[in-house]
Amino acid sequence: MVQGKTKGLQTKASSSRQAAKAAANPKKGKRYVPPKKTALVKQASMRQSLTAKINKSIEQQMVSAASAGKLTIMKNTADVEPPKTSGGKGSKS
Repeated sequence: MVQGKTKGLQTKASSSRQAAKAAANPKKGKRYVPPKKTALVKQASMRQSLTAKINKSIEQQMVSAASAGKLTIMKNTADVEPPKTSGGKGSKS
């Protein structure tokens, strides 16, 4: 037997299919690099917590609006014309 050869250990050919698939469908959106400076890290965590609080309050408002009555699509309510006023200050068209 020749030295340096291993009988049972054969390296698996690296599949280029996975790399091609990843290159074909890149992820959408900006690439996010986390901040390294302590002030920026603190600012980023503050922004993240504020965003979470704002989203939670918006969701709670939507739940309360949904539980109040029948859900309507806003486009349908916009199709109904409001009663016209006779030349008041409010007409800007």
